[in-house]
Amino acid sequence: MPKSWSPSEAKKFAKQVEFGRTYYFVYKVANNLAPYEDQHLYSEAVFTRRAPLTGNPMTDGGTSAEGLCLRYGPIYDAPPRGMRNVAAPAPQVAGPVPNGYKGVLDEAELRGLEKQVAQGSDPKKRRWFS
Repeated sequence: MPKSWSPSEAKKFAKQVEFGRTYYFVYKVANNLAPYEDQHLYSEAVFTRRAPLTGNPMTDGGTSAEGLCLRYGPIYDAPPRGMRNVAAPAPQVAGPVPNGYKGVLDEAELRGLEKQVAQGSDPKKRRWFS
């Protein structure tokens, strides 16, 4: 069963952090700003060193374990189920490729998709119905 620490347990979390282990926290996404995004996304943090003065565990970016727990808590030691990582690609909501399309988006593939879009939606060739 995954372990979690609430913001009130920030000091306890800082004492129990294992270096090199990945910890997870959840973002709540504003749907008025990102209507096609998932409502909740998770992110990862790995603690790799200690702060010089306080000795608190810190990430490479300089965030302390206690500060992370206070700001973004609860913190989990396993990825939350049913959520997408904030660093993972967003789901496709519209575009020239069919659902379930998997491919390498290299330069040639992107050129082909741009050509497909350009041929399919020429505004001068559209038929207007009244």
